[in-house]
Amino acid sequence: QAGLIEPTVNSPPQPLLRVEKLDKRFPGVHALDSVNLDLYPGEVLAVIGENGAGKSTLMKILAGVLLPDAGAILLGAQPVYFPSVHAALKHGVVLIHQELNLADNLDVAANISLGRETHRAGFLRSRAIRTEAERVLRLVGLDVSPQTLVGDLTIGQRQMVEIAKALATDARILIMDEPTSSLSQHEAETLFAVNRSLKQRGVSVIYISHRLGEVRAVADRVVVLRDGKNAGELPRDQIDENRMVSLMVGRDVSRWYHREAGAPGETLLQVRGLVTQMHRRHRLNFQVRRGEIVGVAGLVGAGRTEMLEALFGITPPLAGDVRLAGQAVRIRYPIDAIRAGLAFIPEDRKLQGLILEMTVRQNIGLPSLFRTRRACLFLSGRRERRDAAEMIAGLAIRPPQPKKPVQLLSGGNQQKVVLAKWLNLKPRVLLLDEPTRGVDVGAKEEIYRLLEQAARDGAAVLFVSSEMQEILTLADRVLVMHQGRIAAELTRDQLSEKVVMRAATGQGGSHK
Repeated sequence: QAGLIEPTVNSPPQPLLRVEKLDKRFPGVHALDSVNLDLYPGEVLAVIGENGAGKSTLMKILAGVLLPDAGAILLGAQPVYFPSVHAALKHGVVLIHQELNLADNLDVAANISLGRETHRAGFLRSRAIRTEAERVLRLVGLDVSPQTLVGDLTIGQRQMVEIAKALATDARILIMDEPTSSLSQHEAETLFAVNRSLKQRGVSVIYISHRLGEVRAVADRVVVLRDGKNAGELPRDQIDENRMVSLMVGRDVSRWYHREAGAPGETLLQVRGLVTQMHRRHRLNFQVRRGEIVGVAGLVGAGRTEMLEALFGITPPLAGDVRLAGQAVRIRYPIDAIRAGLAFIPEDRKLQGLILEMTVRQNIGLPSLFRTRRACLFLSGRRERRDAAEMIAGLAIRPPQPKKPVQLLSGGNQQKVVLAKWLNLKPRVLLLDEPTRGVDVGAKEEIYRLLEQAARDGAAVLFVSSEMQEILTLADRVLVMHQGRIAAELTRDQLSEKVVMRAATGQGGSHK
């Protein structure tokens, strides 16, 4: 009828980024098979899946690290082509790698500005570079000087520098690949606040994480990949751990492993007056009993890693007495620790845990060379093959190919190889630094069972973790560290997130 006004129809929002039928193959692997993805302005989109699902391959294509074999990428409805990382940066797409990409011989400010340095008359504007570094360091809550060498930082601090570096680019799309894998709960909360600030500024975030609890907390939408294909999608009101796990693995897997604590035996590892080179004013005193799993909690820089490295002889302690089953042992080098029955799974698997160019079988056999050699120092190939086959099957390493170079495995399967080479020794004391870093939900449960089995077999297990739920789930007892001290020692019935965090931030507990 005349004079009637047609109602206004709100058109649906248009995606900032669209991926259409993306395809990527590697020799023997179809990494991405017609993958589709939409990302909207100011959205935090979580992309999840088990190790090998294709997440990292997809992100590397979006960031210009890899080229797709087929498919299209659109920015604002316009087709784009990213032949290099620089091309992606020009369009405002930045990837924060799970494996850090920093120059250890440069300071924090130089790393943050690398490739984007400000000049005047051909000279670097050092003051402006430092000022910009201070600004983005404040955003991520990292209290270090911009003039600190990156090589002198802990891996958790380096992770925060990597995030600060990305924030300094004023990106339109920020891709975070396992950004909290080396962060404590406190640092992770700071990162979540950064994400909320980015959303308010209209920046879109693609967030990859195996920690489904934090995915539920930060994501507006979830896209699930399985075996290189789209497995499903969850809007905000449907994001829960059961649905995510079901889409990821195609079966019902409980989010958190339930452990029945056993009765520990006599004291196996006793440490008295241990002084690390990082925290010279504090002496550490603790013990771990046979069959016991003890967790070590604390913020980044609390001294947890330094304690494990001192016990294993990587960085010799300045003082202290270490006893195994009541017998004093002198550990000056890692070989001393290995001979005494200690094993150490480090935090950085690529730098300290593996020789990437060697095969799975060779890596598993490295710590056991003294056991598999024959007369005249020849190796027993039969023993090495047998050990590798047992460990590959027992830890479900995929693909189950002992001759495959470790560098061709996914991050989670690389972590399993690190575990395999030490569990193969059947150690008396197992030291672990972030044992499930970068490991998917299914593999995480497998690792928990392996650690429980090691304890049941009589080993003493001491592990560091920045994942609060892991500490609460796995530990019989928890040592909480703060600024180089053991600030609290908590039994299983005393454990709660609030109590642990109060001690880790210096607000509770008694120093030891």
